[in-house]
Amino acid sequence: MPPAEPVEPSPSGAPADLASQGARGPRRLAAALCGLQALALLGFAAFYLYELAVGEGSDATRVVMSALTILLGAAGLAALARGWLGDRRWPRTPTIVWDLLLLPVGVSLFQAGRTGLGWLVTGLALVTLGAAFTARVPDVEFDDPE
Repeated sequence: MPPAEPVEPSPSGAPADLASQGARGPRRLAAALCGLQALALLGFAAFYLYELAVGEGSDATRVVMSALTILLGAAGLAALARGWLGDRRWPRTPTIVWDLLLLPVGVSLFQAGRTGLGWLVTGLALVTLGAAFTARVPDVEFDDPE
């Protein structure tokens, strides 16, 4: 068996063959699903602020702080979506953690009788987890301390 030729890194530091081996599909899917989740959180934040504007919020401070917290989550998911479009390793772990946390949310929705929404949340989380697990990430090269 002939020795493998070394792979030259791309300008981003990832192996050049990452984009050429059809590995982009799961990464793009993960990016799209993280972006979709970010948009959903933006919608929830807008709804919270709308409820405050029409006088439905019981405590204005709590509503504003909840909306800001949701917006931070949306910003994080947007950063994950952007990270998946590049050749980096870092988006995998936070994507997996976030979507594992969505699974109990889906179960709670089933238990509350919101079956359609439960299937949507659970399905979205499972597909995103599948994309994150199957997406090829660049290998880490460590300097040999010899």
